[in-house]
Amino acid sequence: MADSNTSYDAIIIGAGVIGAAVGFELSKRGYKTLNIDKNPAAGYGSTSNSCAVIRVHYSTIPGTALAYESYFDWRDWAKYLDAEDERGLAEFHETGCLVMKTESNGFLEKICANVEALNIPFEHWDAKQVVAALPAYDMRKYAPAKRMDEEGFAEPTGGEVAGAVMFPNAGYISDPQLATHNLQRAAEARGGEFLFNRSVVAIPQKDGHVTGVELDDGTSISAPVVVNVAGPHSYIINEMAGALGDMNISTKALRQEVVHVPSPEGMDFETNGFVISDSDIACYCRPETGNHILVGSEDPECDGHEYVDPDSFNQDFSDQWTVQAYRMAQRIPSLGIPSKMRGVVDLYDVSDDWIPIYDKSSVGGYYMAIGTSGNQFKNASVAGAIMAELIGYCEGGKDHDTDPMTYDLKRVSHPLDVSAFSRRREINKDSSFSVLG
Repeated sequence: MADSNTSYDAIIIGAGVIGAAVGFELSKRGYKTLNIDKNPAAGYGSTSNSCAVIRVHYSTIPGTALAYESYFDWRDWAKYLDAEDERGLAEFHETGCLVMKTESNGFLEKICANVEALNIPFEHWDAKQVVAALPAYDMRKYAPAKRMDEEGFAEPTGGEVAGAVMFPNAGYISDPQLATHNLQRAAEARGGEFLFNRSVVAIPQKDGHVTGVELDDGTSISAPVVVNVAGPHSYIINEMAGALGDMNISTKALRQEVVHVPSPEGMDFETNGFVISDSDIACYCRPETGNHILVGSEDPECDGHEYVDPDSFNQDFSDQWTVQAYRMAQRIPSLGIPSKMRGVVDLYDVSDDWIPIYDKSSVGGYYMAIGTSGNQFKNASVAGAIMAELIGYCEGGKDHDTDPMTYDLKRVSHPLDVSAFSRRREINKDSSFSVLG
């Protein structure tokens, strides 16, 4: 248990999947670490409600390389952790990811070029192959996405979706909270510590460098390195640290709703389904426990964005739940829409271009792994390793702003320029600006 007489090499604010991975990777490198979280256990914040999709396609080359490198850690999760967990290990369901070819995603030409450049397996499927794998599917076009009160909602707009691309090295983690607990136990096995039910209320500094944190119970804990991995609260922590001055990219807490609906009669989606990204109906889905289908929005313009105070937001379902369920029923006409709404209402921590910030800051010793929600669960292991290397790089005297660090991926032949995730970058126009695009 941390107390005012204890000092650490690094304090990590947050114990979600990214924060726990940062703690693990730093502890592997010999740092004495402490993860602090306001929740009662690791992975109890927004991570607990993550859709936990593991995919390898991405709209940028750095993002694609990072995703493919991370995939291997999920595939060999026990080997990556090299530690026991009394609760068992999280399971990676490698279902594959099917992405529909549409006008809005350029028929996946850029995506396919990205994965081809990195030798990532993929297959082109025509509409008949999609229906052969998913007999309940109706491939008629419905784009552009609409809301229920708009004229033409749920009416086909002519023709069929051209087909899809199947990425076999993809799937999902059914228990993201357990995966985070696994990372906690792996960090603890290497000396890392965790402190729960405590909030950081101040980040004291001396001569422009952090000296540790102060907690809501009056405890002061010293450390020369503090890492903001606070999820939807990340912008609040940045304000607290006075680290906003040179940031071109900001983060905000975005309210999201995810739908759980039972598979229609005769469809075993839990066993035979995939992770599916379908920009024609502006939804993504994946199998969910109990032969349910988990459905999320791909953030079309008509859905809008509801940015909120992370400590005070509406946790009830809205008509967005119904919109997503009915859009899914456009693709699966036999889908029943239950009267009782089931699913999740929670927050994303998103950046201006939906690409994370993995970076130092203008404050000495203060680092950020933020803007990660919606698309970085899959990258937790390598994101943790990047942050650990970056901290060593900067604390060792290098200036990442003027001499950006390159991270050498172990299994993907692509040197990763970490400045792609800089707080000072321009908004990346190659981003999909969405959760699974």
